[in-house]
Amino acid sequence: MNDQQPPSPQKILIIRFSSIGDIVLTTPVVRAIKQQIPGVSVHFLVRKGNEILVNNNPYIDQVHLYEKGGSTLLESLKNEQFDFVVDLQKSHRSRKIARQLHCPHSSFPKCNIKKAFYVRTKINFLPAVHIVDRYFNAVERLGVVNDGKGLDYFIPESDRFDVQDLPAGFEDGYIAVAIGAKHATKKIPVTKIIEIGNLLFKPMVLLGDKQDRALGDEIAGQMNGKALNLCGEYNLNTSASIIEQSDCVLTGDTGLMHIAAALHKPITSLWGNTVPELGMYPYTAPGAPECRIFEIPYLKCRPCSKLGFNKCPHKHFKCMNLISSYEVADWINQF
Repeated sequence: MNDQQPPSPQKILIIRFSSIGDIVLTTPVVRAIKQQIPGVSVHFLVRKGNEILVNNNPYIDQVHLYEKGGSTLLESLKNEQFDFVVDLQKSHRSRKIARQLHCPHSSFPKCNIKKAFYVRTKINFLPAVHIVDRYFNAVERLGVVNDGKGLDYFIPESDRFDVQDLPAGFEDGYIAVAIGAKHATKKIPVTKIIEIGNLLFKPMVLLGDKQDRALGDEIAGQMNGKALNLCGEYNLNTSASIIEQSDCVLTGDTGLMHIAAALHKPITSLWGNTVPELGMYPYTAPGAPECRIFEIPYLKCRPCSKLGFNKCPHKHFKCMNLISSYEVADWINQF
């Protein structure tokens, strides 16, 4: 009888196409694979446009870009001759790619049916397990375990922000505020941000993409110099650098919330139509600064979606509007 252990896989492909937060949440798995499997080469397949999130990760040896309609990707992946595929997207597209690479592959319990049931009935049968810990189910066969060190985000020196470039009044610190989100029902309302901002001891730096620029101008225009609108001014890495140097981060359930967790920042997170029980709340490492989630848990309409809408389907948006600006500001002001 041969008691010799089989050789460890030498080349592993991780699949996660999008989005910002979801990709950041894969970083504990990436790190654990690289550090726990001797000699492994880690490849990552991501949707084109999201490569900024993985290009600087030292635990990733090669990045592959998925582009809809691209005809050469599959052949390129086949030529790599992967030993194992870790599918952290678990979509029809990712499953098809994993099968076509003709090597062992695994995934994780996505719990979409239980999520849909929770949204429709408000009865929760979801496991009380963060999605990061569910991701680790996909690498159990590899003998890889969670090291408990939390998320990673790596900022290249070329993208670091110099706080000396901030205007007068910001030199003693600031609150980074993520005003954007993919779905409107995850955004903190403009009036709420202004209310909170007027109660803060320190000024706010507003972060988002170009589409959030007008909202940022509206907020900054009513803050008498207490808010600086940088939406659309910098790439994601530089926005992360601004977060890293802030005193606290005010955010909704967004990708920047997960980046803030990876950078070990105090987080103040306001939740609208989604709920932490869906398993996507900030994933913080032991000893990291505190994260405080503000929500209105007794609303019968929450959660109304596992993702979000362009507007409140009930036309009142109470899940955000009823959150106390005074309580949020009091919590932030301790920093």
